[in-house]
Amino acid sequence: MNKQVKTYHIVTFGCQMNERDSETLAGMLEDAGYIGAEDKTSADVVVFNTCSIRDNADKRFFGVLGQWKKRKLSRPDMTVVVCGCMMQQAHIVDAIHRKYSWVDLILGTHNIHRFPELLSDAQSRSGHLSEIWDDAGAVVEELPACRKYPFKAYVNIMYGCNNFCTYCIVPYTRGRERSRRPEDILLEIREIAAQGAKEVTLLGQNVNSYGKSPQGSEGYRTDDVPGGPDFAGLIRMIDEIPGVERIRFMTSHPKDISDDLIRAYAECKHLCPHIHLPVQSGSDAVLTKMNRKYDRTRYLSIVASLRESCPDIAVTTDLIVGFPGESEEDFQDTLDLVETVRFDSAFTFLYSPRKGTPAYSSAEQVPNDVKHDRFDRLIEVIHRIQGEKSRLYQGTTVQVLAEGPSRTDAGRFTGRTESSKVVDFSGTPDVVGRIVPVRITDAGTFSLTGELVR
Repeated sequence: MNKQVKTYHIVTFGCQMNERDSETLAGMLEDAGYIGAEDKTSADVVVFNTCSIRDNADKRFFGVLGQWKKRKLSRPDMTVVVCGCMMQQAHIVDAIHRKYSWVDLILGTHNIHRFPELLSDAQSRSGHLSEIWDDAGAVVEELPACRKYPFKAYVNIMYGCNNFCTYCIVPYTRGRERSRRPEDILLEIREIAAQGAKEVTLLGQNVNSYGKSPQGSEGYRTDDVPGGPDFAGLIRMIDEIPGVERIRFMTSHPKDISDDLIRAYAECKHLCPHIHLPVQSGSDAVLTKMNRKYDRTRYLSIVASLRESCPDIAVTTDLIVGFPGESEEDFQDTLDLVETVRFDSAFTFLYSPRKGTPAYSSAEQVPNDVKHDRFDRLIEVIHRIQGEKSRLYQGTTVQVLAEGPSRTDAGRFTGRTESSKVVDFSGTPDVVGRIVPVRITDAGTFSLTGELVR
């Protein structure tokens, strides 16, 4: 490789929003003349895009960052950048200044569009540079992106969160809700569809509140635009874009799901029959303490309506075990809800105290041994149901968007069904990027195995 070519490497922690931000960071670097490094240790710029949603993400980041100290000291011309949600927390930034003084640049979530300018400034000075904005400001459009896949894409439709669940740090790190204008979203999707993207995933901390930006904010508001679409309306508009064969979205908050969105599952031909609908707990008492703004009855009613509108819909969820004040009775309510709904899969987490959230200082913390016991019991139920539902695919033929070689078998390929089930299957390299029929020959708890139907 020509030594004059500047290279970069990005390490991404956390959610799909961070993955999309990393695509933007990569796009800005490539616009500045950088290319992705073949060997990460030789990169001229190394970026760590951080996540603050759980304590283990913090620990993993600091562990990985520490591994780069020797590389930085041996190559002082390498620029080390740290950004993302963790950087919106003052105590984290202070810790980096004290313990990782060799980091060159720190920026937050609200000024990602200034990355090229800040990088240039950091490279032209001695010592480190930090720029963290407390307020989000306007949504900045037309930022470049280096997308991971040409055939599927993440598309941000909004940023921030107004819900303030008592366990969650996101409203403090991502700011208040700001929705993008529908015309900007539709233009982006038309462009990527014309370039070959078959699947789009709409991203937001709470996509169901799209178009509800606070009055006076910089974001799009349906109330300010006569006939302007809400979230369900936006999906209906995307459904008509040529080339778009699959529409997904995440994440949904149950309190904001609308009847029109539920109807869209029956009426929009490209909306995938899958919804990720975090419930967090099956106990009304715990849901109240979490400030979730819905109860168990409302959640079950939403699921019933979704299944009436789309009988084959896959429902997945998030669950937190050991939230402060959770009693054994509360936990039994969660087990009962899981048995009632029969989720296709569930991301299950031990409650993780996040500094700066109301639950962090609660005097009702659940002992670790109790949390772990409940976690194990819940996982056992979830996996049993997940396996039972997965086995229903045995012998069926499903449509799979082939994403690339299988991680477990280089001679096979992997992709996802419309319902977001992972499938490993036989095939040839020309299937990648195509939606192909696959007959399921083996149904495991976590994934399916099949053969390409010729």
